[in-house]
Amino acid sequence: MAEDGKLRLGAFMRPVTIHTAAWRYPGAFADANFNLTHLKRFIQTLERGKFDMFFMADHLAVLNMPIEALRRSATVTSFDPLTLLPALAMVTEHIGLVATASTTYNEPFHIARKFASLDHISNGRAGWNVVTSTNPKEALNFSIEEHMEHDERYVRAREFYDVVAGLWDSWADDAFIRDQQSGIYFDPEKLRVLDHKGKYFSVRGPLNVARPLQGHAVIVQAGQSEAGRQLAAETAEVVFSGLNKKDVAQQYYTDVKARMVAYGRDPSQMKILPGAFVLVGETLAEARAKKRHLDSLVYPESGLASLAGQLGCDISGFDLDKPLPADLPPTNGSHTAREKLVAMSWDEGYTVRELAQYIGGAFGTLEMIGTPEMVVDQMEDWFKSKACDGFNIMFPYLPEGLDDFVDKVVPELQRRGLFRTEYEGKTLRENLGLQRPGNKFFS
Repeated sequence: MAEDGKLRLGAFMRPVTIHTAAWRYPGAFADANFNLTHLKRFIQTLERGKFDMFFMADHLAVLNMPIEALRRSATVTSFDPLTLLPALAMVTEHIGLVATASTTYNEPFHIARKFASLDHISNGRAGWNVVTSTNPKEALNFSIEEHMEHDERYVRAREFYDVVAGLWDSWADDAFIRDQQSGIYFDPEKLRVLDHKGKYFSVRGPLNVARPLQGHAVIVQAGQSEAGRQLAAETAEVVFSGLNKKDVAQQYYTDVKARMVAYGRDPSQMKILPGAFVLVGETLAEARAKKRHLDSLVYPESGLASLAGQLGCDISGFDLDKPLPADLPPTNGSHTAREKLVAMSWDEGYTVRELAQYIGGAFGTLEMIGTPEMVVDQMEDWFKSKACDGFNIMFPYLPEGLDDFVDKVVPELQRRGLFRTEYEGKTLRENLGLQRPGNKFFS
């Protein structure tokens, strides 16, 4: 549980909802994922609700699924996060702006420069979600025929992070004098050349952007495999988990924070936020009826395609009415997603058809469905049981699902003293209760 007794809230906003049928729900904005006017409305509503972060996932290829399913996807196109977030910074003042950027198909200098720029443009609200890319189709867009092996991607990611952090420290905080009388713009003693040479990268530096206002952009990570946990323990300040069972989430929470201690890090300097799909109604029956209606809009092809993508293999030959076969082919995609689905099938008896239906909607994430009071009961239980430090909220459809959360769930959280009534500071770090990192070159 967070040190100040207040849970943290992120909003999963790219895609604007994880549910594949959300764009078809009555009253939903069908083009919500690719409409700047709508996105401006959404982020301003979230800021009114005192959310910590507007979080944009990203991928560098269209979804890895058959065209019959892909043609029904509302996320086949969407804005580049690092193009959109600076625009949204102009219409907000407090909410954090977090973007995914792959360490597999980018260069560290580009990432360091973009996030430092975003941090200055937003007055200290930038966060970088460090990912290693799970979709093998992304490789084909970058002149690479074969997707990098899973664990090797994390080795590259660790070096990538070190280079980016080093570039952010190129300048001392007070390097820029800008003395018009003397004509001295910056103090050369407060500039350092990184001169990094490693296994994957050779980067001289320095960065041609001043040090971020936050020192470093807030580091976000979402991996749950062994390699992912290690990277999080070493580098992450916010972790978005995909765990939907409280006991498993508690084990994960304890494990990753213990690993932080082993690396000399303070566990309070990491906020673990499971994804939570929240749908509210005036009664439990109404909420469940909304969810049934929403799920009924999912095409079977979409569910099966999503399942194939999560498993990282062709499932066209699988018997839909039996559990997953014991001899699944190896995958170079997300190990965590596959392991969760395999456990559901082998341990709980889910058939392939049932798995497809399950993830075809909310992708198997933690679901909170009921009245606002019931939703907050569940949130409070997870929070006070040390299963999380808050949640990354996934809305069922927009704008109604988002408005319901801000207008009905947030007030109940505030009434119980579980959530802020005003932002604590001006930067994302201040609002999350995270320390500003020192500069590796300048004390």
